[in-house]
Amino acid sequence: MKGLYDKLREKSYSDYYPFHMPGHKRMVKDPFLENFPNPYSLDITEIWGFDNLHHPEGILKESMERIASTYGADKSYYLVNGSSSGILSAICGTTKCADTVIMSRNCHKSAYHGVFLNQLKVRYLYPQIVDDFGVQGGVDADKLEDLLKTGESVSAVFIVSPTYDGVISDIKRLSGVCHGYGIPLIVDEAHGAHFRYGEMFPKPALDLGADIVVQSLHKTLPSFTQTALLHVKKGYVDIEKIEYYLQIFQSSSPSYLLMAGMERCVAFMEAEGKLQMKKFEKNLSQVRKRLKEMKHLRLLDKSIVGSCGVYDLDDSKVVISSRGTSVNGQELMDELRTQYHLEMEMCGADYVTAITSVMDTQEGLKRLENAFMAIDKEADRRKDEEGNREDRPQVQSDLWRKFCTEPEMTLYEAWKMEKISIRLADSEGMISGEFVYLYPPGIPLIVPGETITGDAVSTILSYRMSRLPVQGLKDYNGEYIEILEKEGSCDILMKCSTDSTP
Repeated sequence: MKGLYDKLREKSYSDYYPFHMPGHKRMVKDPFLENFPNPYSLDITEIWGFDNLHHPEGILKESMERIASTYGADKSYYLVNGSSSGILSAICGTTKCADTVIMSRNCHKSAYHGVFLNQLKVRYLYPQIVDDFGVQGGVDADKLEDLLKTGESVSAVFIVSPTYDGVISDIKRLSGVCHGYGIPLIVDEAHGAHFRYGEMFPKPALDLGADIVVQSLHKTLPSFTQTALLHVKKGYVDIEKIEYYLQIFQSSSPSYLLMAGMERCVAFMEAEGKLQMKKFEKNLSQVRKRLKEMKHLRLLDKSIVGSCGVYDLDDSKVVISSRGTSVNGQELMDELRTQYHLEMEMCGADYVTAITSVMDTQEGLKRLENAFMAIDKEADRRKDEEGNREDRPQVQSDLWRKFCTEPEMTLYEAWKMEKISIRLADSEGMISGEFVYLYPPGIPLIVPGETITGDAVSTILSYRMSRLPVQGLKDYNGEYIEILEKEGSCDILMKCSTDSTP
């Protein structure tokens, strides 16, 4: 039987091209990587002369100070447990137990874990949906101000920008609103670590007034999986409290390989990486220009800026919609993998997302372009033979209002209550006891403590029928969901008690 190591080696020697993270794209022949020694020879612990990440006084302190200077932060920190550890530290470090935070509803599941751990109350900002593509739009600064005007005490605001699909919110306005009320803006910029290095990309959130920014180096830059940075600006944040939580949420035995990789990544990008970025931007622009010529498949481009809360768009995310054709997002991703040996990052109900980076080769980008153009050309024949597919789930602009209700209780309260499993198809009107999300991107469709709507049930069932990656349910087959056992649920609980065991 092949083990994980054998499977990884097999993949590395194949001709499958990665349009997914990590951003180094396994380009071992590139000058940045070809001289990297055997990793075992560099793997150490906190021995003399190599400092301690949780009490840095020497080489690690100096290294992170250089990172902070480079990015324009007052303090920067290496994250060896990924952006998730930075998000948890940011949320817990800016709140006290049972405080209230404002959070965009499309945040990564790790943000919800931070809410759970500090037993926080949440007020949600609901991004609009770009109807033609089914992707999430930006966060509206006016709606944020409306929430803050209610007078409820709020400790912090947390948003994601860019989204998984490259959509940018107006960070400058959002931060201005937050600071007007004396609270910090935390930005999950996990997918935007490359912004400072390219002219065609949006400005980084830290330059636009954000107080805490979390970036995943490994998503879009040449750095190992699991490596990320947390940047902090003074003024609205207790830095010592952030550092305290970093010690809680990060390993007490941080990998020196990962930390050295982060240091080397930033040094590379500040030097020859900038030249490579210019070449990448030129190649990417040519690909995007050609893909705009498709007749059936459609490229998400900056024509959406100015609508649905979209302030800007990251062109390094190549998002292609199959809406109106005979294939759904999963089928398009499968075809790219099986017929063209191109591995996408993710798919939605009717689109796929490819992550490109500075390490992509001109040949690799050309393969992506040619594959989409060939599939688009083939769409004419498929349309004649199969017709358009209107039976698959489509994400509409009122998705959040259909899916999400105001929480009946805090996430922490819901998590601690007694639960029972019932069929998902029978769960409308019940209060959820668990998360449901597509992974990737890991954005919850249902959160514990929320009432499950009929639209949520029908859409999730449709996602399963379309073979989209529905996760979060303890029942891996996705037939059952845990709901809260409380007064008012008795009739349905009795009805389902005889057949509710997965």
